[in-house]
Formats: sequence, structure tokens, C-alpha cells
Amino acid sequence: MFDTASSASGARAAGRRRQGPSFLMALPAVLFFGFFALVPLIGVLLISFMEWNVLSSPTWVGLDNWDTVISDRPFTWRALTLTGIFVLGSYLFQAPVALLLGVFMAGQQRYRALLAVLYFLPLLFSSVAVGLTFQSLLSPYYGISAALPFDWLPSDWLSNSDLVMYVMIFVVGWCFIPFHALLYQAGVRQIPTDMYEAATIDGAGRIRRFFSITLPQLRYTIITSSTLMLVGSLTYFDLIYVLTGGQPQDAVRILPLDMYITGFGANNLGHASVIAVFLVAIGLTMSLLLNKISGSTKMESDKAGA
Repeated sequence: MFDTASSASGARAAGRRRQGPSFLMALPAVLFFGFFALVPLIGVLLISFMEWNVLSSPTWVGLDNWDTVISDRPFTWRALTLTGIFVLGSYLFQAPVALLLGVFMAGQQRYRALLAVLYFLPLLFSSVAVGLTFQSLLSPYYGISAALPFDWLPSDWLSNSDLVMYVMIFVVGWCFIPFHALLYQAGVRQIPTDMYEAATIDGAGRIRRFFSITLPQLRYTIITSSTLMLVGSLTYFDLIYVLTGGQPQDAVRILPLDMYITGFGANNLGHASVIAVFLVAIGLTMSLLLNKISGSTKMESDKAGA
């Protein structure tokens, strides 16, 4: 009996010891997140209720900014529609290409290392450098349209309001597909090889192994990558700003770019803060919905024998 009581007391003491250090270890991350994420977010929320043109002191106007942005500013809803098109188009382009590249680079080909270096080069370039490079490549005077003798190539890549959205989706995908391919490559390499060997013995081909083994085993990687793609699409404004500035005819003036132009171009930080709060709300909603629908909060292991 004494031994049982001592064991229980020892277990409780050990539990307390484990809880104490774990909280202290998490405290720096919590403080860092609170200072650099929550405090600025609260500041933006407060500024959304003020009129502030940067040059003068902010004045409290209550819900006037919200009413103006939502009701008296028709472009807000156009920017929201363009944002939806851009987010969906970026995901439909990036997701399958990144998945296939990641699966391919996880193989044992001799030339895989060289190709991996080439695929990951866009991750090393700054957004401004990429924007200026593509601006030159798509120039109607000395770009690819002028250099190649193909009449079917359009020359107005960046000045055609019907074409520029697709160009932006491609450029953004070119920049960020390598990152997601790296996630998938790491995920594929965690899949036990005995699963593929057993499937091969049973006569399953490459396509069957891909859909029956690779995709199910990558479900949490797909969830993570999809969340980063969709929520990350709400922050892309630098490439679009460098390439087009939202033009022509504001065809690619999505909410992040609209927020930047409104706040720092028109010096209306009150309206820009309202748009910023919209972006935060949309991003959080998308992230929570993805995790809820996918069931990733359960976090059960998807590896063989785990």
C-alpha cells in the first residue's frame, strides 16, 4: 500500500515537473507571437475606427470608415471578387504542379539533385528581382513576343485586362511552387518503402501506387500545403505591384494591393486598416475551415506501424 501511494505521489510530482518546464519553454514563443502579431493586429483594428492621413494626428470617427469601405466604396467588392479569382486560380495551378514535382524529386534518379537545385532557384530570388525580370520578359518591345517569330504570341501580356490575371497567377506560381514541392518531397520520403514493395508484388503500377499509397499518405502534407497556398495568396501584393501596379483598369487590384495603394498611395490609413481587418478575417476563416473539413485536428499518424 505504501509503495502504491509513493508511486502515485511520484507520478504526480513528475507530472508537475513536466508541465512546468514545458510552459516555460513555450513562453518565449507566446511572447514573441503576442508582441509581433497580436499587438499590431490590435493597433490596426483601432486605426480602422480613426481618420488618419499620416500627415496629421488621427481622429476618432467610429464606424464611418467601415460604412464607407463596405457601402460607399464599390471597388471593395470588385477587389474581393478579384481576390477570390486570384486565390482559387493560384491554388489550382500551384497544387497539382507542386505535388507532381515533389513526388518526382523524391525518387532516386541520378539527375534528381541537379533538377532539384534548378527547381528551387526561384526561392532564392527577391520579389522585386522576379517582378523586374518578368516585366522585361513580357515587354512588347524587347520581350519574348518580340524575340520569337510566332504571330500567335500576344504582345500585351501586362496591358491586356483579360490576360493579366493569368500572367500574375503564373508568375506567383513560378515563385512559390518550389517551396510546396519541397514539402511534398519531404512527405514522400517519409512513406515506408515496404508499402510500395508490397503493392508492386501485388501487381500495382505507378499510377495505382500513386493514388492508393502516395496520396493517402500525404494527406496531412496536402492540408498544410493547401493552407499555406490559400492563406498565403492573401498576402501577395509585391509582385503584382512591381509588375503592374494593379493596372490595366485595376484588373489585378486584389485586396492586399488595394490595401497598400489606399494606405500608402492615397494616405488613407483608416480605410486601409478596414481592408486589413477583412484580410485577417478571411485568412483565419479559410484556415479554420480547411482544418475543420480535413479533420487534421485529430492528428492521428498516417505512417505504417505508427
